[in-house]
Amino acid sequence: MSLKDKYGSWALVAGGSEGIGAAFADYLARQGLNLFLVARNKEKLQNFCDFLTKAYAIEAIPIQCDLADRDACHQIIQQTKEKLIDILIYNAGLSYIGKFEENTSSHHQNILQINVMTQTLLIQALSKQMLEKKRGAVIVMSSLAGLQGAGFLTAYAATKAYCRVLGESLYYEWKDRGVDVISCIAGATSSPNFLNTKPSDTGLIKPSVQKPEEVVAECFQRLGKTPSFVCGRGNKLASFIMHRLLPRWLAIKIMGDTTRKMYRIDQ
Repeated sequence: MSLKDKYGSWALVAGGSEGIGAAFADYLARQGLNLFLVARNKEKLQNFCDFLTKAYAIEAIPIQCDLADRDACHQIIQQTKEKLIDILIYNAGLSYIGKFEENTSSHHQNILQINVMTQTLLIQALSKQMLEKKRGAVIVMSSLAGLQGAGFLTAYAATKAYCRVLGESLYYEWKDRGVDVISCIAGATSSPNFLNTKPSDTGLIKPSVQKPEEVVAECFQRLGKTPSFVCGRGNKLASFIMHRLLPRWLAIKIMGDTTRKMYRIDQ
């Protein structure tokens, strides 16, 4: 059964103009779904929507919105209220790499707003229609950083732990009500955001970098079958070692040491 037959004809991708979000959008467009794509960069968003519309003969509607705005959810709902959203993918995420105390309070607030509050409110708002018609899907993007303490990624890692638990909890609540929910636990991905951080080689211990398309394909393979999963064989192996074989203090140390070396952070 195709995604369109199973869930419906409209999807919304938050953070959908590049990287994993763009890969999700392209995958859905190939399946014949119409799209709302949410991002902050108007020109990039419009260009990508134009490409999808021409390439796949679907509707791709841009929604320019800063997901850090306190009323971002309201803005999105107002622009999509004429359609039933059948698949929601919340790919947007904001991070800070460095010492926790050196980040600004406003940036900390934006991390929490984008990664936690806007996502939670948007899922709550759009899920009501899905539950009423007893079909739909929600994909929540988590991260390996959220599986344990992650020094120098502190606020981001904490919010991604929230994302994992949010998706897993809703998986349980809605699994018998026709709405599939999954938390996709991604590692390093060759998206513009990751590449722009200019990570350095850490030697023997380094992240397994996946292509966005690989993450998306595995996500849809597992949607409806499991509450959460770790993307990629290398990441699965690393996660098994870190969380099944090592004491937690050592897993936290390895994570923090690796990040410090990747981004040349002085302690």
